[in-house]
Amino acid sequence: MRKKSALIMTVMMVVLLTFITSASAVGYEPVQVSQETVTAYISKLEHKEGQLFIQSDDIQWYEGEAANKIFLEREQDIGDLDGPPDGYYIINDNEELTTYKVSDNVEVLMQIYDRDGTYEGMDINWNEPISLDKFQTLFSNTEMMDISQFPYHLTIQDGVIVRIVQQFIP
Repeated sequence: MRKKSALIMTVMMVVLLTFITSASAVGYEPVQVSQETVTAYISKLEHKEGQLFIQSDDIQWYEGEAANKIFLEREQDIGDLDGPPDGYYIINDNEELTTYKVSDNVEVLMQIYDRDGTYEGMDINWNEPISLDKFQTLFSNTEMMDISQFPYHLTIQDGVIVRIVQQFIP
């Protein structure tokens, strides 16, 4: 019975997320990056001596025409595809982890997350600011949604993260 319930819940979540991402992608705008920006998967949040550190796997994020170009250069046996199926392409040639210190005044902007423990509460709200404490709570709660599965654009000034922006993935 548990397996059947788990399967039904998984199917419901996939259907809901498909609907949410299809309907909400209309307002999407790519994150503006600079030389101070690193895109990464966050693998771990860790407190050391009263300071928060993020351990991340830095990646290269491409979307639009840039994604099409790099996709065609790097992929083999793609049939009649002229670009990545979802409009974005990720390169992770170096899986070495990097650790960054997080500013106490860091700005955190989210696109989608579990707001209230329901599937309905996981709708998209573009660049929604949340507190660092809330981000840490969300990161450790993987019951409804695991936000570590999204890339993040980290703005780093003087070796310290001052801005974290969740990358929407269609």
